[in-house]
Amino acid sequence: MDLKQLIDNAQKLPNIPKVVQELIESFGDENINNDAIAKKISADQVLTAKLLRAANSAHYGGNRKVGSVNDAVFILGFNAVRTLVLASGMTGAFKAPEGFDLPAFWHNSFAVASTCKWLAKFSKDDAETAFTCGMIHNIGELLIHIILPEESLEIQKIVDRGGRNSDIEKNVLGFNYPEAGAELANRWKFPDAIVESIRHQLEPLNAPEFSRYAALINLADYIVHENERDGGVTLVEHFPNDLATKLGINLVKLMERIDETKDLLGGFDELLH
Repeated sequence: MDLKQLIDNAQKLPNIPKVVQELIESFGDENINNDAIAKKISADQVLTAKLLRAANSAHYGGNRKVGSVNDAVFILGFNAVRTLVLASGMTGAFKAPEGFDLPAFWHNSFAVASTCKWLAKFSKDDAETAFTCGMIHNIGELLIHIILPEESLEIQKIVDRGGRNSDIEKNVLGFNYPEAGAELANRWKFPDAIVESIRHQLEPLNAPEFSRYAALINLADYIVHENERDGGVTLVEHFPNDLATKLGINLVKLMERIDETKDLLGGFDELLH
């Protein structure tokens, strides 16, 4: 069965709240009505509670209390609120398949997302789009576990022994997690730039057309992995300089501040509760 059919026939495909769907479609829309969207967010109590908890976390350094969705839009800006609501809606949409560590999965997703956003300052890309790409870069992994639980467990055994996940998925299933994630993002009507960033994240330089956000995911994933592996001791030594150069990043400026990447998560883990 091919990937498209698989997703078409999936019984347990996660649903995202309608307002989250509208926020996704608002990327790149110049005429977005912030007030109307804020009203819709306010109507969803779960999303509102999560948004306010994150908006009041230390990450956003608020000395003033954010008491409503409108406050959040006023203090943080619409784009930051959209990102937080997207993150809340995504984390709430998925139930953990058996044997899958969902908190660890989202922790990694937010680490990569926060690093993408940090890198976007140096590459001069849109920070909130970069965050969104990072947040869902791995969503195909979760999707495969949900719709093919038995195969996933078999694949995991080989990965635990050192196999490269995407290669083994491709071999066993005929597709891998970036392809599954891109298909799901497409189904959810994410903009093409985000869909393509997920699809080409493993080899952005080999994509038919260079995707800046795929390159950001690749760099962010590398940084997060190195920081977690040994505190970033060899991070600089093996840094993908060619990718950074292609993005127009000044490596000297980046490396001067690379230690900031060890502490980027901020308020996003708040969304998991």
